[in-house]
Amino acid sequence: MNRRWVTGRRAVAEAVRAGLAEEVVVGTWVRTTPGLRDVLRSAEKAGVRIREAPRSTLDGIGPDHQGVAARMAAARELSEGELAHHDFGPEDVVVVLDGITDPQNLGAAARTAEAAGAAMLITRIRRAAAVTPAAVRASAGALSHLPVARVTNLRRSVETLKDRRFTVIGLDGAGSSIYDEPCPEGQVALVVGAEDAGISRLVRGGCDLLVALPMGGRVGSLNASAALAAALYGYVLPTRNRVR
Repeated sequence: MNRRWVTGRRAVAEAVRAGLAEEVVVGTWVRTTPGLRDVLRSAEKAGVRIREAPRSTLDGIGPDHQGVAARMAAARELSEGELAHHDFGPEDVVVVLDGITDPQNLGAAARTAEAAGAAMLITRIRRAAAVTPAAVRASAGALSHLPVARVTNLRRSVETLKDRRFTVIGLDGAGSSIYDEPCPEGQVALVVGAEDAGISRLVRGGCDLLVALPMGGRVGSLNASAALAAALYGYVLPTRNRVR
């Protein structure tokens, strides 16, 4: 599947809403179905070209298309150097993903981050998932809205955030429970590692503090997006005066 295409009604709708869709391709057999009318109406209002095509064309673009696909403009990813000059707000929350290699997990984490009002998602370039159509689809379109920075050196980016007065918090089993102390106020960067490996040693060493989710069952861990959701909604957001 071409990286410039996203498929599925929700992902296409979000691509249109974010102004990233250059063309929408809709199946001739679903053109007038109620589920697609709002998507196509939004595309028309936005001036996006709409093209009808047979099922074979949609099948060739990608799986699980639900009768619609969008060709995306290339989303600009922020560079490591731009972090030092990005216009962050005084209560912004940044999510840092350390070693998330599965596009589905990346998309799910992005969906959680965007829904919680995060200002940015930061991830590694090497040994980490890229923003592919599979990730965009898994994010339910959130990756069409959430700024993403892909960086070569995650530890250096953490130090840049600290220089910008962010408190960097690592979600780590060795930390204190998120219910022991309230989250620091002001700008916060929440670091989440892969389910199997956790946060890498160098990035963990750059965190201002480590916090853990209490695990009362027999399962030893949560996947990255579930852990991120619990930490954001149960620890970080209660100290924010507002959600972005």
